Amino acid sequence: MKLAERISRISVSKTMAVGEAAGKLREQGVDVVDFGPGEPDFPTPENIKKAAMKAIQGDFTKYTAVGGIQELRKAIVEKHRRDFGSRYDVPECVVNIGGKHALFNVFSAVVNEGDDVIIPTPYWVSFADMARFVGANPIFLHTREDDGFRLTAQMLEKAITPKTRLIISNSPNNPSGAVIDDAEYIRIAQLCASRDIYLLDDECYVYFLYGDRKPFSIGSQTEFKNHIIIAGSLSKTYAMTGWRIGYLLAPPEIIQAVVKLQSHSTSNPVSISQKAALEALTGPQESVREMLAEYSKRRAFVLERVRAIPGVKCAEPGGAFYVYPNVSAAYKRGIKDSLDFSVKLLERQHVTVVPGEAFGTNDHIRISYATSMEQLDKGLKRLHEFMTSL
Repeated sequence: MKLAERISRISVSKTMAVGEAAGKLREQGVDVVDFGPGEPDFPTPENIKKAAMKAIQGDFTKYTAVGGIQELRKAIVEKHRRDFGSRYDVPECVVNIGGKHALFNVFSAVVNEGDDVIIPTPYWVSFADMARFVGANPIFLHTREDDGFRLTAQMLEKAITPKTRLIISNSPNNPSGAVIDDAEYIRIAQLCASRDIYLLDDECYVYFLYGDRKPFSIGSQTEFKNHIIIAGSLSKTYAMTGWRIGYLLAPPEIIQAVVKLQSHSTSNPVSISQKAALEALTGPQESVREMLAEYSKRRAFVLERVRAIPGVKCAEPGGAFYVYPNVSAAYKRGIKDSLDFSVKLLERQHVTVVPGEAFGTNDHIRISYATSMEQLDKGLKRLHEFMTSL
């Protein structure tokens, strides 16, 4: 069977492949500790679930506007204004079927075949394949582990080419947890505006920052609005991964292009999920603070334990809910690379991690601490045993 050429440009997400392997072991009755999933282990808050049930009972189950209901779009721009000082209006907002859908639509709407898309490494797994799918050239810009994987304007300036159309920023970063300094982020936006390049800011983890850091959005810098595209998601912030609600904040022309695309692909976001999202944004926010407090405890626990493993080093994550340890010391002891490390760790110790190969660096693995302290303790003991047994 002959398929379209563009589908051959992309591969199945490696995070999905790892999850499937772990699932098969569980079906056999094996006790697997899963550090792979990039989703909160908390339930969706009760007030959000009740809003969804109310929507069902009220028969809010029909088509809505393609770009999302007006009240949800208004709630998105108003919350972004309250939290970050941005100045978006409803015509500059569109609701999507999750953050991944929002990002895919940006690539489809603004990137031409042959354009360059700068993607700092380590990067979230889908960025490169999205660029390839639309016929663009992913240009990988390697950040320094010794600097905490933080992106700078100086790095970007050296990577820009005449064909550069889009620069990706993801802060806090998945997988490293790196957070771009606020002042540096502004310099990056200034650079993009001066070169007439779009800056796509993935804010999926923007509310999960540690220490004294406060959430920051480059969308707050209104003088650069014409060159900034904000991609947001409710999935991590409100433990709503399965509800599939994301959004974009961008110049009206880009929003209109995305709405046009959705009108021929997905139609509207799920009506019931939109009502749940409305409650999430306008209702109590205690659940977000509670999750952050718990993640903060887990982060400290995981960092201490990972750094105590002989041969492992780990940059301190400033946000999100991952650590990204360097396990390359194992490559001198019969391990080929990060994929081989992950496969053998699962086979021998029944612990699932995601290989750094999936994120553009091959010396690392990603560990998600969006799981219980009991599971973290058990899995880190097994990881320690694995490293010391090599």
